[in-house]
Order: sequence, then C-alpha cells, then structure tokens
Amino acid sequence: MPDYRVSDYREVKAAIVGVAGLYLTARETALLRAYRPAGAVLFARNVDHPAQLQALIAALRRVLPPGGVVMVDQEGGRVARLRAPHWLAHPPAGELGRLFAATPMPALRAAWLTGALIGLDCAQAGFDVVAAPVLDVASRDGHEVVGDRAFSADPATVARLGRALAQGLLAAGVQPIAKHAPGHGQAQVDSHIALPHVHGDDLGRDTMPFALNAGMPWAMTAHILYTALDADHPATQSATIIERVIRGQIGFRGVLVTDDLAMQALSGSPGQRALAALRAGCDLALYCSGEIDANEALLGVCPEISSPTAVRLLQARRVAASHRIALNPASLLAERQRLLA
Repeated sequence: MPDYRVSDYREVKAAIVGVAGLYLTARETALLRAYRPAGAVLFARNVDHPAQLQALIAALRRVLPPGGVVMVDQEGGRVARLRAPHWLAHPPAGELGRLFAATPMPALRAAWLTGALIGLDCAQAGFDVVAAPVLDVASRDGHEVVGDRAFSADPATVARLGRALAQGLLAAGVQPIAKHAPGHGQAQVDSHIALPHVHGDDLGRDTMPFALNAGMPWAMTAHILYTALDADHPATQSATIIERVIRGQIGFRGVLVTDDLAMQALSGSPGQRALAALRAGCDLALYCSGEIDANEALLGVCPEISSPTAVRLLQARRVAASHRIALNPASLLAERQRLLA
C-alpha cells in the first residue's frame, strides 16, 4: 500500500460521485480535477468488459486526489455491477442464510468465500471499496427492495454471516461497507422511490447486526424516517440518529457514508441534500446519478473533508491492507461450489 497520510486529504471534498458512461468525458475530467472529491462510484452503466473498466478506473485515479477511493455496489445476487461472462456470479445473501439454517459452519465458510471472490474480482478491476455486506434484518412486512439481499430474519445470523462476508472482502484487500444503518428491514417503501417511515421506537433487532460489527471500516446510512427518534429528518440527515444511535448505541467509529443522495426518499437540490447529511454527522456524501450538472452543483457547495474523517479514511485503508492475504480464486470457487451444491 502506498504511504498515505492524513495530509493527502487536504482540500478534498467530502463527496463521492458517479460518472456517466464507459469513459470519462473531458468535462468530467475537468470537474473531478478541479473539485477533488473523495472518490467515485461506478455502476452497470460504467462497465462493459475488463479492459474498458480498468481503463476507466485508471483515468479516475489520474484525476482523483491521492487518497481517493473507487467504489462499487457488488453484493451478490441481484445487486451486482460486475456480471458474467467477464466476472463471477455470486449467491444472494438469502441463499447463504438458508444454508446457515441447515448447516451453520459451512454457511459461514461460504459467506467468507463469497466475500473473498467478490473482493478478488473488484480488486483486480481496480476498486478499493465494495458496498457490502447488507446487515439489514429481513422482515415479513418489509419491502422487497431488501428481500433476499438480507441474510436472515434473525439478527444474530445476519451479524455472523455479514461479518464472514466482510472478512472475505478484507482478505482480498478491499474495504467493505456495512449497510444500511441503523437498519432498513422494517421499511415498507422502497427508498429509491419515496421516503419510508418506521414508527416503532425499539430498533434493537435492526441495530444488533451493526452493533456486533461496529468495527467495520465503513458503514452506509439508511434514507428512512424513524418517527419515534426524529420525526423531521431521515436517518441520513438526522444528527440525533447518527450521534445517539449509529455512533452511540451501535458504537460505530469508522467512515460513515450516505446512501445515494439522488434517491427519491430525499428532497432538495443535490447540494442541499449533501449539506444536510454532512452537518448531521455523515463523513461523506454519496451522489450516484452520474449527471454532470448535479455533480457540479453538489461539489460546488460541498465542504472539505474534516480531520476526523481523514483519519477514518486512512484507518479504513490500513485495515484492508493489513488483512489482505494471498488467495487462489480457482480453489476458492471450487470450495464454494461444493458447499452450495
């Protein structure tokens, strides 16, 4: 790992943004170079084949600041930006949960193997942050947007499988993100479309997997209005929930990034959404649409990374570097196939 320092995050915007297509445009290059965001996030629209993806990430690295990250959503199952035939397919979390119900130890090993295999694909492509595992607890009344992305309806099972998958990602040298704190499972609305309301004041089942994994290097917030805790602000923009629940009750001390601020659960301009989240206590504002005008509007008002955030980013990078081990993808895949057969 390069010898990154806290000073590498000076004059860096507290934001991670998407880009539009398979290659950086001249305007995107100029924007990223001028505003110096903390990183970029890529989606299926940015991915065609390995050589193209490596070229895009290399171009991003040339214009991002030295400590900048490149992130991808690669959970397995239906949330996968790297897909066959060029990359491996991975089981959804729910499949690992069903295996755990029958044979816990093989399921934990399969979760670790899945994390390692996802991590190897992502690291080889050039990513250093992967938005997984999902630590949301499945709920019978919850919206299908979570569905089989959740490992289980049992919080302890979610915690154990999520930890195993995250440890596999770390073994491949990438930084995992636990999501969506303080828990999305009870939401009955898809936050991509509208703002979900959760009315109960007992979040113990939802927060348990996050509390049991409080040492994760990154976590992502939920765009959910927990009315008993803060009737006016969704968790992403709630100082009460971030300070008392995520940092307090859960005990999370790592990098706290928002869920995608372009989602319809939130209101206001891109800049307003980002400022509200950062003022509430998020470390980084994530804006995924790739729309150049929205990126410019957000980055134009976004503050620079704080000193505590710079320390957290540096620690997250060091955690991944310290956990990385030599892995043989062919043997890992064969072992997982045996466990899932």
